[in-house]
Amino acid sequence: MKLTVLGSGSTGNAVLIVAGDTRVLVDAGLSAKEIARRLALVGEDVQKLDAVVVTHEHGDHVGGLRVLLRTVDCPVYISAQTHDAYVGERFNLNNDERQKRTKALSDRVEPIESSKDFRIGEIDFHPFTVPHDAVDNFGFTATHQGVKIATLMDFGHITTLVSERLRGCAAVVIESNHSRDMLKACDVYPWELKQRILSRLGHLSNEDVAEWIQNGFDGVAKFIVLAHLSQRANNPYLAKISAEVALQERFPLFHKDTEISLSFPKEPTPWIEV
Repeated sequence: MKLTVLGSGSTGNAVLIVAGDTRVLVDAGLSAKEIARRLALVGEDVQKLDAVVVTHEHGDHVGGLRVLLRTVDCPVYISAQTHDAYVGERFNLNNDERQKRTKALSDRVEPIESSKDFRIGEIDFHPFTVPHDAVDNFGFTATHQGVKIATLMDFGHITTLVSERLRGCAAVVIESNHSRDMLKACDVYPWELKQRILSRLGHLSNEDVAEWIQNGFDGVAKFIVLAHLSQRANNPYLAKISAEVALQERFPLFHKDTEISLSFPKEPTPWIEV
């Protein structure tokens, strides 16, 4: 099994997971054109996607979905609550856009639940609810031939459930959205937005990730990819150093062979193979 983060950040998020002959796109927050371009950069053909999994309805995770569905012939795995939010009035969509979204998903939906396992081709998905201000947001682990990976973005704090599900993973893609100090000092964001991001239903900070590495990480994963980094309230290398220092502090407890890497908004990561 292998994965690449095609792009991650406030401008759009998408992850590709491949196992055997199965190719699954997780979220479509980039434009359809950009998704196809970045797939080509990592040697993949957008036409060969077997499914799109939608974790929640926010624009940076579904912004390219409607147009993408014009050019790919695969089902969309989405929960009923997220589907209703995507095609509904939650974001003040005009009637024309709502109709286009409804039409795009017509006869394409494979309904899923945020706490019920499902299978796509050769990959078993094990979703779990994460705390965020979306209607039904979930992270998940994915398994293939006994190997487990995890992807989770857009959540405000690490719950006991999240910590438990991340145990035993060979690779983890996890949000490291902001530095708390940089966010508080950011003069571009209004205070209301800062409060939302900092809340327990907002976004995970560098400090939260460091604490998880120190106190919750089991040391199994060879790869931890930091995702959804804010371009205004974070610095990629600060996020990476914060995680690496936390990992080093845990070193006496387990062998330090875990690699911390970054995802970026404008380019895909190298393949991570497990």
